[in-house]
Amino acid sequence: MIQQETMLEIADNSGVKTAQCIRVLGKSSAGHRGKRGRVTASIGDIVCVAIKKHLPTCQLDKKKVHKCVIIRTRYPIRRPDGSYVRFDSNAAVMIDSEKNPVGTRIFGAVARELREKNFMKIISLASEVV
Repeated sequence: MIQQETMLEIADNSGVKTAQCIRVLGKSSAGHRGKRGRVTASIGDIVCVAIKKHLPTCQLDKKKVHKCVIIRTRYPIRRPDGSYVRFDSNAAVMIDSEKNPVGTRIFGAVARELREKNFMKIISLASEVV
């Protein structure tokens, strides 16, 4: 469950270390009976982020807004077989406009739910798919 202001660990070698979620893309905040709800993102959702910490060799501009796809969340996700999966940290991968990862390596485990959202390049770069 990622929402605005959530700090994300970046799990690729793009040079970015941490980023802050600015906006969850593709979700509506229209709630029940006119009440506005909280917009949250889960695994496989795309969010806009602002870069907070990065390496000096980072190619991405810190002053611009970038897009990421969520690959791990601390909030448990229920699978169709009834099991739950949750991770130790909230992590994301920087992506470009064609939804391809910016980095060439991905660190740590990646959830299987990314396969249904057609992030096959991220699945193939990951060392482990949970």
